[in-house]
Order: sequence, then C-alpha cells, then structure tokens
Amino acid sequence: MLEHVTFYLGMVLVMLLLIILAQKIKVAYPVLLVVAGLGISFVPGVPVLNMDPELIFIIFLPPLLYEAAWAVSWKELWKWRRIILSFAFLVVFVTALSTALIARHFIPGFTLALGFLLGGIVSPPDAISAAAIMKFVKVPKRISSILEGESLLNDASSLIIFQFALIAVSTGTFDVQNASINFLWMLIGGVGIGLLVGWLFMKTHKLLPTNVNIDMALSILTPYAMYIAAEEAHSSGVLAVVSGGLLMSYHRFSFLSGRSRIRGYNFWESTSFILNGLVFILIGLDLPEIVAGLGHTSIGEAIGYGVLITVSLIVVRILSCYGAVITTLVMRNFITVADSTNPGWTTPLFLGWTGMRGVVSLAAALSIPIHMGNGAAFPQRNLILFITFVVILLTLVVQGLTLPAIIKKFAFEERDYVKPEEKVDAFIEKELATLALQYMRENLSEAELTQPIYKKLIDHNSRQLSGDEAFTLSEPVKDLYQHILDRQRQWLVDKNRSVMTLDEDIVRKHLYYLDHEEERLFLR
Repeated sequence: MLEHVTFYLGMVLVMLLLIILAQKIKVAYPVLLVVAGLGISFVPGVPVLNMDPELIFIIFLPPLLYEAAWAVSWKELWKWRRIILSFAFLVVFVTALSTALIARHFIPGFTLALGFLLGGIVSPPDAISAAAIMKFVKVPKRISSILEGESLLNDASSLIIFQFALIAVSTGTFDVQNASINFLWMLIGGVGIGLLVGWLFMKTHKLLPTNVNIDMALSILTPYAMYIAAEEAHSSGVLAVVSGGLLMSYHRFSFLSGRSRIRGYNFWESTSFILNGLVFILIGLDLPEIVAGLGHTSIGEAIGYGVLITVSLIVVRILSCYGAVITTLVMRNFITVADSTNPGWTTPLFLGWTGMRGVVSLAAALSIPIHMGNGAAFPQRNLILFITFVVILLTLVVQGLTLPAIIKKFAFEERDYVKPEEKVDAFIEKELATLALQYMRENLSEAELTQPIYKKLIDHNSRQLSGDEAFTLSEPVKDLYQHILDRQRQWLVDKNRSVMTLDEDIVRKHLYYLDHEEERLFLR
C-alpha cells in the first residue's frame, strides 16, 4: 500500500514537471500528460492501475464542474445560449446517433443499443484541452465563450444518452414513454435540485456566523452535496452542479465576504489545476488494463475500429457546426439572434476541430458493469473501453497539436468590438474614485473632511485608487472605507449586468482588486 502511495505522489511530481514543460514548449498540457501516462504504463514494475469510475465521477467531476460554473461569464453564457444549447444537446445527440449507426454497420457484434452506448460515451468533447491551448494563442471571445458554455452542459446530455442505452442493452428492451419521462426528470430534477441545494447553502452562509475557514469548508461540500443529492433522486448530478454553481456564482457578492472570495478563488484555481492534471495522466496509465481485456479481438482490429469512430466523430462535429451556422442564418429572419452576420467558413471549422475527448468519456466507459443482471458478461465491454481510449488519445494528440497552427493560419478576427482594456480600466477607476469621493462628502461633516486621516483617504481616491501608501486607519475610518468599497462593488456588479458590451473579465478583475483592498483594510 505504501509503495502505491509513493507511486501516486511521484505521478503528481511528474505531472507538475510535464505541465512546466508544456508551458515552455507551448503545447496543451493534457496532450503531454496522456502520452506520458501511456509511456509510464509500459515501464516494468509500474503497478496496474484499476480506475474506479465512481471515484472519478464522485471525486473529480463535481469540483471541476463547480469551478467551471463559477469561472464562466453568465453574460456571455446568456448571449450565446442558443448555439451553446444546440451544441450541448442536439450536436451530442446527432454525434451519438451517427456513432451508433456506424458501429452497428462496421463493428461485428454491435447492436444499435450498443452503438448508442458507445455514442453516449464518446460524444461529449472535453473543453479543458481547448482552453489550455487558447491560453497560448488568442482567439475571439465568442469562440471561447461558446466552448466554455458547451463544456458545462454536454457532459450531462451525453451521460443521459449513456444511461438509457445501458438500460436498453441490459434489459433488451427500450420503453419510449418511460424513457421520455425519465429524460424530463433528469433534466428538470437535476436543475431543480441543484438550484435548491445552492439556495440552501447560500442561506447557510448568510444566516450562520461563518468565517473564512468555514466558508471554504462549505464551498468544498457544496458541489458534492449537489451531485449526490441529484444522483440519489435519479436525476442528473452534472446538471445539478452546473445549475447550482451558476446560481451561487451569480449571487457571490451577496453571501460571501471579500476575504472569502479571495481565498475561494485561490483554492479552486489550485484544486482545479491539480485535479485536471491527475485525470489526464491517469487516462494514459489505464491502457494496460484496457488492452488486457480485449479477448478475441486483435489489437490491430481494435485500433482500426477506434480510428473509424474517431474520424466519424470529427466529421460529424464539423458538419454539425456548419449546420448550426446555416440554421442561424435562416432563423435570423424570424427571431433575434446573438449575431446575424455570416461567420464565414473558418469559424465552424475551428469549433468542429476543438472536439477533443477526455475524462468523462473514460469514466463513463469504465462504469459499464462487467456482468448484466442475469449474470451474463456485458457484451463488447472491453472493446468499448479500448475504442474510447483510442478516441481520447487520437483527438487529444492530433487535434490538440494542430489547433494552434489552425488558429494562426486563419487569424480569426474579433467580431465583437470592445474598447481596449486600458481604456475600460481608466473609465472604471475614475468612476470608482468619483463614487468614493461623493460618498465621503455626503457622509462626513466639513470638520471631519479637514482632519488629516480623512484628507489622506480623499487623496488616496483622488489618485484613482492607485496609491500604495500605508497609513493607519481608526475604526470609524475603517467603517467608512468599508461602506465605500461596498458601494463601489455594487456599482460594478450593476454596471456589468446592465451594459452587455462591457467585458466581464475586466469587471471581475476590478472586483478582485476591491476584495484585495478590503483584505488590506483588515490588516491596517
């Protein structure tokens, strides 16, 4: 046992070194981690990794989804809601259907139900790799927003397809009416339970006399409570975490202090970084167990099936992206769309090429039971596992390594005009300083305004909050400054919600500055 603990700790060190190397050579780190895990798995003496799918779903998925829900821009999510929903549900279903038909036709022993099972597994793209690549090469904001929004929802839709297909294979029947009712419950129940649990946790933060450490402990429990509650109710745990996370992110300034938000930002960024890295290196390490279970199917045949499914996934996603563009161009004549202009042929191609698969696909494949309810072996389980691994490996390596070249080749234009960041920064700083000075003049007497400490505070804001002077504040002055920060923060939140063209990333940066200023206030 101790030997395995040492091995896993060593894997963490290897993961960190590989991520450093990936940043140095400007390659998406998931690509290096999967390849490294694959290479390490062939080293003599390396323990065989038996990945428990429940471990991946319960330990890894809730916090990663929760962190993503907090990081995504609600404004951008709403703006591109139609294309995000179509990618997360319609495109996933079309991908699963095409995979089912191809598998039934070309892979011996595959029924339509088994094809849908495989389709549900490999249909959701993994946005982690695309996000890692886009850190090195700049792409239009609309593309990154669509990919982020899609990644929050496509896991839920694919897992719903997977669960229905699993029931069909196990029972040999498929009740359309019952499946439709269950599908609606998974959607509505998942969202409803997530919102309810999120609301309860927000009330807990508000009503209990919590401190920063208690807030952090509650934030760790929150995604697991959402996920487990929804799964126990036989609805979608993924949708529960996403919907609850979005609700709490939207109201974060009403129930968390500035100090708790700072601590939470640092904690979740580090946690997400570690979990993402471990997941991808574990994918590579799992190959020996998958190959050992192929049975009568040769490795060459299994690789061929994996390549066939991979190619079909890429082609179907690209065609679906062009279909989404055509649909938008037609529907702009009947409804108001986010952008009525033609995006050209390069944007759909790029969105289609970002369909890399990852941890959710592998976890779903591993969760297929070894035996069915009647005791018989689950058909084609090992081949499905191997095909899933090939799909993950090929999409990560081939698409992951070529995405930067595609981005540079087509030089995507920023179609959504936004003011330069420095101009927005200057505007916000001026407005916040004006707001602070106005508040002091409204709430302080003429005599108080002439006191040295208040004059320093006025001078501090007159320099647009850019001064780093260290001066001691008495409790009354601290109280005044706290009210100023609260009013500035509320102005930023209201401005962000009312002005759709205001870049939310810049607003969040200034909100983060205000939280730090509040933190400094407690240290003075």
